[in-house]
This record gives sequence, structure tokens and C-alpha cells, in this order.
Amino acid sequence: MARKPEGPPPPPAVQRLRMHYAKRGRLRFSSHRDFQRAFERALRRAAVPMAYSAGFSPHPKVSYAGAAPTGTGSEAEYLEIALAQACDPEQLRRAIDESLPPDLDVIEIVEVPVNGAPSLADRLQASVWALRLPGVAYDEAARAVGAFLAAPAVEVSRMTKNGLRTFDARGPVVALEVADTPGDGPATGEQPGPCAILRLVVRHVTPAVRPDDVLTGLRQIGALAPPETPAVTRLAQGPLDESSGAVSDPLAPDRGDVGA
Repeated sequence: MARKPEGPPPPPAVQRLRMHYAKRGRLRFSSHRDFQRAFERALRRAAVPMAYSAGFSPHPKVSYAGAAPTGTGSEAEYLEIALAQACDPEQLRRAIDESLPPDLDVIEIVEVPVNGAPSLADRLQASVWALRLPGVAYDEAARAVGAFLAAPAVEVSRMTKNGLRTFDARGPVVALEVADTPGDGPATGEQPGPCAILRLVVRHVTPAVRPDDVLTGLRQIGALAPPETPAVTRLAQGPLDESSGAVSDPLAPDRGDVGA
């Protein structure tokens, strides 16, 4: 006979909340696991009445979706939490934000039905990225982008937890372009000089095609080799309009926004 945990089961979830947060500054170098630890500490510090799973090792009900790779900044990260006691979303946002380290910023919390709400993860279909390339001139970047987009496929290799994987970095790219205007001066730590900025829209596929994979493809097919480490920031992620290539706000349906 299977053993059962002693004591009563944990209280059921009475509120379900979706959170939009940003990872900025030096915190872009934190891994997803680092963020998980910081976030769960913030929940305890803010005394959030979390709902917990049942079993011998209960854990707070937190669902993470579409986390940005280590080393990239993001203005569009999302997660979902379940509470055992209803809270005011805006008060909770402030309490969690104050309990997180600087550069991890909670932008918005939206309430959804406890049962029956469409999956948040299913809405995160694509991402928009800005890739800042110090030391790269506009024309140099434009030539490499043109070669990349003209290719039917661009195979790149990356080491994953399952070993070395080779995959097409071109297929999932919905749009890739060089900004019409140069960067507004060097970012912190950069030397003065040219700085091309790429705007990338990429579908979420398996295995995931990340901005560094696209940069690898640009180096292979377009000989684009930035002399300094590119600064990469996710600007948005959400539902993808295949006809226009636009990526919309994944929380808009939960707010009841017009046109969501």
C-alpha cells in the first residue's frame, strides 16, 4: 500500500495570478534557476499566501513560462502563481517588487479564473529581440542580414543538456532587420564608434532558436563578427500574427483589452 503524507491536505487555490516582470542591468547575467530562488525568497519575504502542492514535498504553485537565456535582458518575462488567500493584485505587485533585488522588476499582475483559463504558455508563441552590436556598422550588418534571410536554411550547432545539437536557425525567424537609425551613443562600458542594432522576431520552436543562434548563423553565412559582446534584450513575447509578423501582449485577453 502506498504511503500517504500525514496531516490534512494543503488549502486549495482560491486565486490565480499572472505576472509580467523584467530582468534588467546586471541581473541579465542571472540564470533562470537564480531567478527562481530569488523569486521564492521574495514570496516568503512579502508573506504571500501561496497555495502549495500536495505530497511529501509540498512546493509553492508557481509556473514559469518562456524564460530568457542567461546573459540576456528582458522586458517581457511571465509567470503564474496560485494563492490560498485572495489578495489585491496591485498591492501584491508592490510587495513582491520591493522584495526582489534591484533590476528584477514586477511590471504588472493580472488575475485570471482559478479554473478554465487558457494556458499562458500557449500564448507565448514568439519573441521580439533587440541585438545591439558595438563596433558593427549599419552596412556591414545589413549585408549579413540580407545573406541570412536569402538562405533557405542556416544550420548551427549548440551544446545542450542532451549533447551537441545541430538545427536550422533560419526557419523560425519571422523577421530580421537593421534599425534605420544607429544606437543613441555607446552603452555602459562600450567604446565610441558604430553600433548596429538588429530587430529579430523568432517563433518559439523545439529546440528553441535563441538570439545567439541567429548571431552564429550571421557569422557563418554573412561573416558578421562583432568585436565586442552583443547586448541582447527581449522586448516582447506573446501571440504571433502570422500575416503581419506582429507579436502582441499575452495578458491582453486577461484584462479584457479591446481588440485582444
